[in-house]
Amino acid sequence: MDLCVTIKGVSFLLQTGLGILGNAVVLLAYASIICTEPKLLPVDMILCHLAFANLMLLLTRCVPQTMTVFGLKDLLNDPGCKAVIYAYRIGRALSVCITCMLSVFQAMTIAPAGPKLSKLKPMLPSLVLPTFAALWLLNMAICIAAPFFSMAPRNGTIPAFTLNLGFCHVDFRDNMSYVINGVAVSGRDFAFVALMLGSSGYILLLLHRHSEQVKGIRRSHGSRSETRAAKIVVTLVVLYVVFFGIDNVIWIYMLTVSKVSPVVADMRVFFSSCYASLSPYFIISSNKKVKRKIVCVAEHDQPLVDTQESNEK
Repeated sequence: MDLCVTIKGVSFLLQTGLGILGNAVVLLAYASIICTEPKLLPVDMILCHLAFANLMLLLTRCVPQTMTVFGLKDLLNDPGCKAVIYAYRIGRALSVCITCMLSVFQAMTIAPAGPKLSKLKPMLPSLVLPTFAALWLLNMAICIAAPFFSMAPRNGTIPAFTLNLGFCHVDFRDNMSYVINGVAVSGRDFAFVALMLGSSGYILLLLHRHSEQVKGIRRSHGSRSETRAAKIVVTLVVLYVVFFGIDNVIWIYMLTVSKVSPVVADMRVFFSSCYASLSPYFIISSNKKVKRKIVCVAEHDQPLVDTQESNEK
């Protein structure tokens, strides 16, 4: 194994391992919180769903990619490729949609209560679950074409307009379907990113214009929590937009060539998965509920370790 392959393999392995661990910890923390609290707050429900979408993305894209880099062949047959690619597309789409949903929800939460918002704000918590269902249905419909183009790798020359993922091929057969797919996926992503940028900009504008009022409001626990949550949301959006920008620069380049180099495809996979791998650690470090639950579990396990060590002595 040459140095380039080793570096690529280790990079994917670290990204995949840390990403799966971080998202799994967030999900387990929220599962424990659900057992001790009557119900999750809307923001916590959204963050929990974001962790699930990111975990789904990592399992269906980065795990097989890492195995392929280390030389494992024939991982999936045609039906397996269709299922994995479809699940990956949905997971990737949900990641951007739920981050957008988080940004819009938080903007509406901290916005001044006008005539229209005063009626809508009390309804926001009850709209979370229906929005989840709508996003799942929307993205399952948009991504339905992905399985038709997906297949297990074939021996011989790779046809033009084929995305070589290593463990699977996505064969678009002609330039028209190749470009239409790229434009549809990019168009959906850009629409949600524009919406999340707009809502995040509105959050920053509110925090800037009403800084004195916010200082006064911070004396109350609820408003202080809302302000902290708003800053967390804006940081998550910035994190997503940075990696989204790199991902789409590479994707636009890929749309301009008939044969995509595996190195370029690997770079896109790595950068497109960075948000899914890094966001759970930001959630853990900034969300007091999740952090408290993890610390509680760690402190609960520590006496057991100390007791076992004293018994061995």
